[in-house]
Amino acid sequence: MSTERQSPHAEPFKRLTPQEAKALVDRGDVAFIDVREPHEYERGHARGARLVPLNTIFTNPDQIPADKPVVFICQVGQRSALAAEYAAAIGRKELYNVEGGTDAWQAAGLPVE
Repeated sequence: MSTERQSPHAEPFKRLTPQEAKALVDRGDVAFIDVREPHEYERGHARGARLVPLNTIFTNPDQIPADKPVVFICQVGQRSALAAEYAAAIGRKELYNVEGGTDAWQAAGLPVE
């Protein structure tokens, strides 16, 4: 029997570089969600990311799939980390956060729309 216990302060998501996130999204069968506000999303977003504003996750949890991994992205990685925390609170598993957000995604030369 293991005596190791996960810290109650451990994040319920894994942090990914933009390149790791793109590779995961490219493999398919994951939800790729941009949690910024509509006006931010319209200015440009990671290709393939669909908009689900952060403030709607608790009011409409069905927007976050329960049957597949979820990759969250925002502008710099803070709101998407919070979104992953929210998703964990509503029972979602296998959650990921793109470190550095859309800014890092673009700086890495990854595709945007």
